[in-house]
Amino acid sequence: MKLPGQDAIARQADEHLVTHRVKLPRKVVEHPFRQVAKRLSIALLVLVATALIVYADRDGYNDNAGDGVDLLDAFYYATVTLSTTGYGDIAPASDAARLTNILVITPLRVLFLIILVGTTLEALTERTREEWRLTRWRSTLRDHTVVIGFGTKGRSAIRTVCATGLKKEQVVVVDPSSKVVDAATAEGYAGIVGDATRSEVLKRAEVHKARQIIIATQRDDTAVLVTLTARQLNRGAKIVAAVREEENAPLLKQSGADAVITSASAAGRLLGLSVLSPSAGMVLEDLIQQGTGLDLVERPVVKAEVGKTPRELADLVVSVIRGHRVLGYDDPAVGRLELTDRLITIVRKTPGTQVAPDIRPMPPMPRNT
Repeated sequence: MKLPGQDAIARQADEHLVTHRVKLPRKVVEHPFRQVAKRLSIALLVLVATALIVYADRDGYNDNAGDGVDLLDAFYYATVTLSTTGYGDIAPASDAARLTNILVITPLRVLFLIILVGTTLEALTERTREEWRLTRWRSTLRDHTVVIGFGTKGRSAIRTVCATGLKKEQVVVVDPSSKVVDAATAEGYAGIVGDATRSEVLKRAEVHKARQIIIATQRDDTAVLVTLTARQLNRGAKIVAAVREEENAPLLKQSGADAVITSASAAGRLLGLSVLSPSAGMVLEDLIQQGTGLDLVERPVVKAEVGKTPRELADLVVSVIRGHRVLGYDDPAVGRLELTDRLITIVRKTPGTQVAPDIRPMPPMPRNT
């Protein structure tokens, strides 16, 4: 099945070379060009001030050419003096001019050099520090979460995951819009500007070392291409993708997605439930919002619970995960709980209690027949 626009995306990927750059979270600082412009303005003011001081005391200076010191000569003297060139063709002759050079022009010369040299050193230091941060980030990034698309769906998805205990340092956002990536880095996530259908962009996000990948693109055909590329780079990561049209969900699963969420259908079902029972709609909306109220939590079975039925536990058990099967709490196949089972429970999230699911990978289990 070929989705609309797939050929166009492929042509754009071949025709346009996108510049990808990793953006790490950082404190809000002034733009580098603005910093340089400000320092150059200060240096220019120092130069003008020095020239005016010399011109005001022009009778105390000698010019080897035999002419008097005019405004151009004053600017010339200020330039060669502040830059420490010092040709000596114009020199202070009177005691007042020499005293002014000692007390005023010399400190201005030092300030002028500090501004120019300091700007260069700061630029080099900032670039070195940024390269060091990027290298360190790449070397320490493991088992992280990659979010493709930082729109409404991507933001909501990653905030839900972070509400269960995932650190923002373990999240990498990929989006073609630089403004969107800037918004992501402002929230504390690392970001990469680029087309996620291209393997080099995903490699910059260290997709091959990621634990889970969330695909929340605006188009279904883009989601399919991203899923194919991501699965090719990482065979073991958990890939969850969102689609608009339900008919494209099977194609995404065939492309390598472990779970596919149909956003339009899910919203429609929630709307329908809210019409039938507004209270039930509120409860369901509370369940899908992690961190407050009631939360759905996946956790392993502890030793004290082995041999019991789901109804005998203190937690409200919704489902039991046994091997590759998800069984209802009242399914006769559940029987007694086993140590290798995992439970999906409903818990109340209170300010004094932090309940987070165990995100360790499940060991492979044989299928029960």
